[in-house]
Amino acid sequence: MLISPTPLSLICAVILCMPLAVVFTVTSPTTVSIQSPKSSTITHRKLNLTPLLSPPPLPLDDESLLRIAARVNSRPPRFKKPKIAFMFLTTTPLPFAPLWEEFFRKAPKSLYRVYVHADPRFPYQPPFSGVFTGRVIHSKPAQRFTPTLVSATRRLLAHALLDDPMNSMFALLTPSCIPLHSFNFTYRTLAASRRSFIEILENEVGAYDRWAARGEDAMLPQVSLEEFRIGSQFWVLKRKHARLVVSDQRLWSKFKLPCERWDTCYPEENYFPTLLHMRDPGGCVAATLTHVDWSGRFDGHPVTYNATDVGPGLIWSLREERPRYGDEVNVNATEWSGSQRHDPFLFARKFPPDAVEPLMSMASDVIFRD
Repeated sequence: MLISPTPLSLICAVILCMPLAVVFTVTSPTTVSIQSPKSSTITHRKLNLTPLLSPPPLPLDDESLLRIAARVNSRPPRFKKPKIAFMFLTTTPLPFAPLWEEFFRKAPKSLYRVYVHADPRFPYQPPFSGVFTGRVIHSKPAQRFTPTLVSATRRLLAHALLDDPMNSMFALLTPSCIPLHSFNFTYRTLAASRRSFIEILENEVGAYDRWAARGEDAMLPQVSLEEFRIGSQFWVLKRKHARLVVSDQRLWSKFKLPCERWDTCYPEENYFPTLLHMRDPGGCVAATLTHVDWSGRFDGHPVTYNATDVGPGLIWSLREERPRYGDEVNVNATEWSGSQRHDPFLFARKFPPDAVEPLMSMASDVIFRD
């Protein structure tokens, strides 16, 4: 005669069977199992890993490159320290590479990036090394009195924008440029600025000849003579302005035209200041932070210092000079007046290659001592 189970006996039976259920669940062959010598089962779960794909190479044609670069975020990510992009536009080996190496030596790599546009028509011996190793972008011929210098610069900006979203300021330099301060001083000055530094001049002698260099009225209707500006080729742009340059097609359609008069053709000194003046003049400090001496020169080339001129006195005097802020005789913005601004020159040119020894001899005690 079978005894009917009571509720208490049913509860006890369930509790006694629970460990068996757990053991069965754990050891069930839903994963790869390996039998150990002691007959215990070790279970290993398979992970379906998808291999990481390398990013596709950047296009070699400028049109595609600029189109992709124009899509990047115009602002670097928040809550991270911004980076400075140092962009070297060159047709020769960098004679002051040792000085720049010393400039970057103690700088955290998380605060800067280096880019080099090297005209492929020329040999580069010795090859780029140190901080310049592997930093040469796809380069094309660049020649003065033609739009190709502007094209090379836009190419540098595009690569720098696409390479690192943390690049916040973009400084254009040449082989004859040297730093006038330490990396820390330079970084603090640029990272703290909310504006680009680019010389924008209106009332310059020869403005009409430059504007009409591609032919009379060739710049119309995009660029009128009244909107045409002149300025130094060397500037430091904020990220939003770097993206503005690579995305521009309207003004570039005029500035890329070949000149009929080469002796008044300086696109690299006209395109950038005109574009920034027309699109965002309030976002710019109308001055360059690269010191150049034009005294007594009328051939389009600034003074080149002799190696014998290079000494602490020269460095100190260049530091003390004050940038020119636009057409200061017609200052409309009070922040450009002498009582409001005196930004430090951060770079200087032109220095001859044989000046590297006197520059290196005072690098630690003078140039990089702020």
